[in-house]
Amino acid sequence: MKSLLRRLCAAAAALPITFALMAGSAEADGKIKIALAETPSDELAAFFVALDRAKANGLEYEWTAFSDEELAIQAVLSGQMDIGFGTPYAAMQRSKAPIRIIFQLSKLKFFPVTSKKYSKLEDLDGEPIMLHSRGGGTDSIANVIEDKLNIKFGDRSYVPGSSNRVAALMAGQTDATIVDLSNKNKVMKIAGDKFNLLPMFEVDASDEALFANLDWIKANEEDVQIFVNALASVWHDMTQDPSIVAKETDPEGPIGQLPPEIVGNLDAFYSAAVEGGLYDPNGGGRVAAKADLEWYSNAGQLEGDLASLNIEDFWYLAPLDAATK
Repeated sequence: MKSLLRRLCAAAAALPITFALMAGSAEADGKIKIALAETPSDELAAFFVALDRAKANGLEYEWTAFSDEELAIQAVLSGQMDIGFGTPYAAMQRSKAPIRIIFQLSKLKFFPVTSKKYSKLEDLDGEPIMLHSRGGGTDSIANVIEDKLNIKFGDRSYVPGSSNRVAALMAGQTDATIVDLSNKNKVMKIAGDKFNLLPMFEVDASDEALFANLDWIKANEEDVQIFVNALASVWHDMTQDPSIVAKETDPEGPIGQLPPEIVGNLDAFYSAAVEGGLYDPNGGGRVAAKADLEWYSNAGQLEGDLASLNIEDFWYLAPLDAATK
């Protein structure tokens, strides 16, 4: 989602922390190497449950937490890692590497929250807005809002982290921002009488997805299928019962070792996320792929006429089709 093609040396400078979850060295053969775009958090709990299910079916893996999505994308492009987190549409289009998405982890569900000065998105025409990062997901959302409603925001300021933008809103440093689901719920619970949640159109496009080099996918077909099967099973199960994430979280694993206030809130987090439509129980598939091409084209991250963009150039659907039969 963020501006791409940062030099590989930036990845080295970021000093990502590598966690080997299986016995042996980080260079051992037979393990898939996963590039996370952030450190473990409540938002990654379902993903780690899927990893545990995949491990029970014979998958060997290790993961690395990079400091941001750009570095995780670059690590896959360079061949340093096998599978990455993100929505690297611009990189897929510009790179010679055949990078493909295999699973939608979450939808682009962000929420415009403002002071009482505004009651609908159209009121923000010409008004300043605070976003996450230039070229990032909230910047894309702002671009699409402008396009759909024929408005133009005023000055855009950038403050990374939804919680930091909520703090700025509370402190009166901004009157309008776009935040994620958990922080939207937080601000409306704490100070809903002081702020407005503006009505937002439905979005099926991907916020986070898993992607890999197509050559690597085909060379590791069995492992990829185990992984996608596990993801599909967890995403299906948690949309039926969000409490399975907390129930299956390993207390000795990376999520179980988070602060008790986070671990203890997993049921509430996933119940709200499922109710808010953050997850597609079918892993996105063609619905997400089509929505992605439209969204990221309108957001200015894909070049060319939308009609000329082919799903097969960005998604490899065979593992997900097999998992959801």
